[in-house]
Amino acid sequence: MSSWRSHLPTHIRPSRVVGLGMNRAEMENNPTLTEVVIHNLNRAPRMPFADAEFDGAVVTVSVQYMTRPIETFIEVARVLKPGAPFVVTFSNRCFPTKAVAIWQHLDDYDHGKLVGSYFMESGAFENIDFIDRSAPTSPPSDPIWAVVGYKTREATT
Repeated sequence: MSSWRSHLPTHIRPSRVVGLGMNRAEMENNPTLTEVVIHNLNRAPRMPFADAEFDGAVVTVSVQYMTRPIETFIEVARVLKPGAPFVVTFSNRCFPTKAVAIWQHLDDYDHGKLVGSYFMESGAFENIDFIDRSAPTSPPSDPIWAVVGYKTREATT
């Protein structure tokens, strides 16, 4: 679910960053990406990658648009190496016309619980943790949260 920016910290410089998303023009404008793969996870959660191909995965402010989140999390686990992190970040903003109904009916706290449940229901992650990375400003700025899990075993189908 990549787009025009990957939001990776500048000190992290991986040799390979694959963007998977639906908008080629946006992803080709993303300076972090080394590869672009056009794919709609809501239509087909199966990703066009080999088992245990990746050292980590990130979903940035897009989990609220997943119509098949458990299948997608299982698939992320399939393409991750054992012990690899999966980081899912989200904010209090979304496109209401695109966000799934459950997301729109929950508050910020429950968004974190929902994302955590996706990790748990996938059956493939451990050490699941909620992280608040919101800037401590006054007045408050845009909040940013993450749920992180680490692949421990092959996902079940």
